[in-house]
Amino acid sequence: MRNRCILEAPARIARTARVPLHRDVVAPMPAKGRMIVMSDVSPPDNDATGFSVRTVAERIGIPTATLRSWNQRYGIGPSQHRRGRHRLYSEADIARLERMVVLVRGGSSPARAAESVRGPLPVAGDHASLLEAAFASDPTTLQSLLLAHIRAFGVVDTWDRLCRPAFAEIVQRQGEGIGCIDVEHLLSWCITAALHRAVPPPADAPATPVLLACTSGEAHSLPLEVLRAALAERDVPATMLGPNVPTPALGDALDRSAPDSVAVLWSQQESTALLSAVRTCADRGARVLLAGPGWQDIPAPHTAEIVDDLQSALTELTRAHPAEVSSRPR
Repeated sequence: MRNRCILEAPARIARTARVPLHRDVVAPMPAKGRMIVMSDVSPPDNDATGFSVRTVAERIGIPTATLRSWNQRYGIGPSQHRRGRHRLYSEADIARLERMVVLVRGGSSPARAAESVRGPLPVAGDHASLLEAAFASDPTTLQSLLLAHIRAFGVVDTWDRLCRPAFAEIVQRQGEGIGCIDVEHLLSWCITAALHRAVPPPADAPATPVLLACTSGEAHSLPLEVLRAALAERDVPATMLGPNVPTPALGDALDRSAPDSVAVLWSQQESTALLSAVRTCADRGARVLLAGPGWQDIPAPHTAEIVDDLQSALTELTRAHPAEVSSRPR
């Protein structure tokens, strides 16, 4: 298995995108004798006392109304709540909110993002710990590390910053004569298992508009597992057929798929870059995206498009089906 060549582009977090935010509202003056429970007028902030709603909103760049909504709906709020006093955020609370903002701006719904940010914050891109567990043949620790990273930073960042560097080091050690193909297989299996657990298919999904398949003879399906999970984070359903899919089976699957489907065909090596698979999908009226290094030296037919990396594939697939993305519950 050679995962170092797949989905090569680094993650790009859309920092310029705006989080779907509520408008700030001006509360009416309370009746005489009534107390405002949450107020934007707060005492001076410091590390000892905590941080007010207004200070946190300005610090992370979202309205105070959104902070209140996330606290009420998802329980992501200030941990320091003293009776009769202002609700104050700790540094840990702010770090959790910042992780949530990154996930939402990356395409997750607030509900999914809130579920992901609960618990301790892992170290971003700590592939040394991942490799230690892999070489120790410790799948339990591998699963724990991968799940925590996916939930904290999302699928794209986990793949680009954690998994790909780990695979690159494994391949380097193989080149130095160290026998560790088993480590590569174990890590691949654990990544797939963690993706299935952390990001299952969207609930109540209609007929899936996206078909993911390795061509006949192609056994490397991990890149498509990553793509499936990244789509699921954005509530875009996909049918995953896995490795070594016979060409006639692609046609059968598309016959049962939603209209205007998109087929993503993965090929790791030139010998599995089958134009017959492209023709079969195109003949069913599907849009065909070709992914993987196997297609690099094959002239792409006019009925297909090549996607170079994970982010490009996500962009194409979410653009093709904006309804699924825009209709996510907020």
